[in-house]
Amino acid sequence: MTQELEMITNLEDLETFIVAAENGGFGLTNVAGIAMATNNKDGRRFVAVLDDKHQLLLSRWVTEEVFQTGQDLVRNGSSRTTH
Repeated sequence: MTQELEMITNLEDLETFIVAAENGGFGLTNVAGIAMATNNKDGRRFVAVLDDKHQLLLSRWVTEEVFQTGQDLVRNGSSRTTH
């Protein structure tokens, strides 16, 4: 479920996406993890929200720069809290 029109182009937007996914902001249930990945068909990069069976729940395309610089953010999670 990749949103074609919504590409993450900076780390702030990536962090916002991560926080929203972790806190149920997209109405998703059974969220178990977030990962960076590459589309096998065309090589485009994306961030994926996965369930406990590693099934894709939601994804957004990311720029190559966000893919390269945002891996630690995805790996370690956001330090931002919601109120």
